[in-house]
Amino acid sequence: MSTAITAKNSTATAMPVIADDLNSYLAKISNATLLSAEEEKALGRQLRAHDDLEAARKLVMSQLRFVVHIARSYKGYGLPMADLVQEGNIGLMKAVKRFDPEMNVRLISFAVHWIRAEIHEYVIRNWRIVKVATTKAQRKLFFKLRSAPKQLNWFSQDEVNAVAEDLGVDPKVVMEMESRMHGHDSAFDAPVGSSSEDRMLSPADILHREEADPSTVLETDDIRKQALDSLATSMAELDDRSRIILQRRWLSDEKSTLHELADEYDVSAERIRQIEKAAMKKLKAAMADQITEIH
Repeated sequence: MSTAITAKNSTATAMPVIADDLNSYLAKISNATLLSAEEEKALGRQLRAHDDLEAARKLVMSQLRFVVHIARSYKGYGLPMADLVQEGNIGLMKAVKRFDPEMNVRLISFAVHWIRAEIHEYVIRNWRIVKVATTKAQRKLFFKLRSAPKQLNWFSQDEVNAVAEDLGVDPKVVMEMESRMHGHDSAFDAPVGSSSEDRMLSPADILHREEADPSTVLETDDIRKQALDSLATSMAELDDRSRIILQRRWLSDEKSTLHELADEYDVSAERIRQIEKAAMKKLKAAMADQITEIH
């Protein structure tokens, strides 16, 4: 028996392959024989009992037209139809491998879930450069919103809540998915003929700008932190009056005038200016000493 099966498999007709011409593929599968329920059961038993590849081929061939029918329902995603069909065929082959003829279920009723699952995965992976759905709930929501007759920004809050309740997610998740789906991928390079200002804002330009280089950003942040630490340490070395005058004159959101401070300390404005000047001199000297120590 095994010798007969081997011989049969070696002469089996090759499965049609989708090349660049989808119409040619459709012409090839249009002549595939449709199977009756009894024929599907017989082939299914042959496949499960003897791993008969010819039986598997016949089961797959009988449903290829239905895969195309399902794939066409996804053409609104802007993805190549040939790729959608190919992914659906992968799902069909997985279904045939798991098909149990004793369950009294037609092959297509069982396979449709596998076909759609493979196409769903392909759409999710390729519809956007940035993935829009990563969890099971988000994927269900993605296809639910894509099939909606109107965009979510035209939905009432009750309709948003209904979608969320139907899928068991928070209404905020529904709104977030909508914003992802209706966002636009940005081009890496600026369009030809763009102004110099537009080119400066394109990712390709930003990534090569010196001020956007990670090492430059890190170095700048480190220098800023050192300067702030040095200022705080140097300020602490001043006497209370000098420190308060500098803070009020230079470091406060609402800066005080010389005359306002003069009235508070009951001295002349000129005296406040002298204290301020002396404090600034001490501050610069202290910060310079700290920088020297660091280097």
